[in-house]
Amino acid sequence: MARRLAAIMFTDIAGYTPLAQKDEKAALQLLREQQSLVGPVIGAHRGRQVKSMGDGLLIEFPNALDAVECGVDLQRHVHERNALPGLPQLRLRVGIHLGDVQEVGADIFGDAVNIASRIEPLADPGGVCLSEPVFVQVRNKVPYQLENLGSKTLKGVEEPVAVYRVALPWMVERPPTQTSPLPRIAVLPFVNISPDPKDEYFADGLTEELITVLSQFQGLQVIARTSVTPYKSTSKPLTQIGAELGVATVLGGSVRKAGNQLRITAQLINVSSQGHLWANTYDRKLDDIFAVQTEVAERIADVLRVKIGKTEEELLGARPTTHPDSYLAYLQGRTLLNAGWSEENFRAAKKQFELAATIDPKNARAFSGLADATTYLGWGGYITSREEWLPASRAYAAHAVELDQNLAEGHCSLGMILWDDWDFTGAERELKRALALNPSYAAAHHSYGGLLFDEGRVDEGSRELELSVVLDPQSRRSLQYYAIQLCVLSQPETARPIIERIRTLAPESADYHYSLGIYYDARSDLPSALREFERAIRLDPEANQVPVAWVRALMGEREAARQILESEKRRTGRPPSRWSLAAVYALIGDFDEAYRILFKAAEEHDLPLQRIRNDPRFEPLRRDPRFAELLKKMNLA
Repeated sequence: MARRLAAIMFTDIAGYTPLAQKDEKAALQLLREQQSLVGPVIGAHRGRQVKSMGDGLLIEFPNALDAVECGVDLQRHVHERNALPGLPQLRLRVGIHLGDVQEVGADIFGDAVNIASRIEPLADPGGVCLSEPVFVQVRNKVPYQLENLGSKTLKGVEEPVAVYRVALPWMVERPPTQTSPLPRIAVLPFVNISPDPKDEYFADGLTEELITVLSQFQGLQVIARTSVTPYKSTSKPLTQIGAELGVATVLGGSVRKAGNQLRITAQLINVSSQGHLWANTYDRKLDDIFAVQTEVAERIADVLRVKIGKTEEELLGARPTTHPDSYLAYLQGRTLLNAGWSEENFRAAKKQFELAATIDPKNARAFSGLADATTYLGWGGYITSREEWLPASRAYAAHAVELDQNLAEGHCSLGMILWDDWDFTGAERELKRALALNPSYAAAHHSYGGLLFDEGRVDEGSRELELSVVLDPQSRRSLQYYAIQLCVLSQPETARPIIERIRTLAPESADYHYSLGIYYDARSDLPSALREFERAIRLDPEANQVPVAWVRALMGEREAARQILESEKRRTGRPPSRWSLAAVYALIGDFDEAYRILFKAAEEHDLPLQRIRNDPRFEPLRRDPRFAELLKKMNLA
């Protein structure tokens, strides 16, 4: 008889015996539902159903982590099934133990099986309980709190066994959601009522400047320009705008420019009552525009009871002026940069930033934009030589900071470049400086969150990414990035409403269907994940087939996955990311090829680590000694 180490899971249906005595037909239907639900889930986690015993199931796994993830995933599926109307409740208990088993044919025996069967009844209906050996193996590898239930005396087991309960997110009592203690405001696009339609740029510039000024206040959260721009010509009611942006207050108004004369009307409005909290009209000369912006900002701070500190007063007094045409070109560049991840957008944005810098060589923001556009072209593989784009990006960012030490955009641009160069200490310093200067700068929160995920500081990273989508709720890029990281942390249900926000912005976009594929993958619903990835690929002419290979690998179709990867290596046009190729090789068990690709990516500084470092499914890859070597190479050891 062969002996081996295995993780053993027992399940049963709570309340099954009295139900069978009362309604045998209903009880048998629950049994069938259990089997149809459990089978695909355990298969997705490399489990094997050994046998069924009445309403109970005996399942084995190659390791404790697979077993625990399967137990949680199984209860998630049951929870979602029970939420459907008109169905009788299916309540499972799950118990898991790790130990030696004896294999006899297709069956297994031993103390490990007995202990697992005794732990299962200790679980709440809908819950998962673990023995201490399982707890030791998974305590730092799952994103769930593991609650110590103490030592339990189990029937037929000589020594007491320490038992732990998994605090499943949908079973934990949560306090009511706290709204941010900081007031949140959106500056809606100011309306141009000037005689000359060409003065539209001035209204756009005023909107952006007010966002910039207000964003410097530590006691205020200000929605990013990219999220308010879509409301420039909207007929939506104010209450709907407030709900979509998550704000209780909006600032709006109009601008009339005639020669050197300005008339600016500003109104601060309560979204729910639609009443004016404050309004004023300013008749000034064009040269006084920056003074008007400061006055408006200070008045809003007063109305919203936001304290203006000494540092903020100094920043308001030190703001440099910019040539209007240069500023307009800068705004157009930022709009293009945020329009979507494509070479066309990035190159068009770079041209606008170059124009802005030519018109006004002292426009620090233009050089920050040049740094970002060049960095994105490099990250996207549109400039193939890192030696070509990195020094240029660094020089642009350094010049932006040199021109204006108080420019948050410049420090953020420099932080992104240092992050790419794996100077994590320097990158964190610059990104923190950007956020100190502009606490509402969504792009800095986004980049800082990604850096923290690279370092394995997932709780801090999650908070930064959440802030990035709060402050820029219409940014598909930020929404998708945050949703994917939540799925990596096995929190797909938290990610789902964020993905649905992408759908409202772009219903039939590759971004939406790709994100939905990641969601289904995190739920171990592989057929649905495959369907969504294939939809995303059809919608994006530059997309590659690696997501399909990913699902094929998880389905156990290793050769099919390998063939896709080999084909993708030979593709022309935009190549797939190296980390994604390496990840799929790891999933099919080819660690040598995975690490060959990972070290090649590391040599070229083309290796975002978030997925490989934080996804529980890559634990076998991380246990390989080469992973520590890789972290050392990236200054993360």
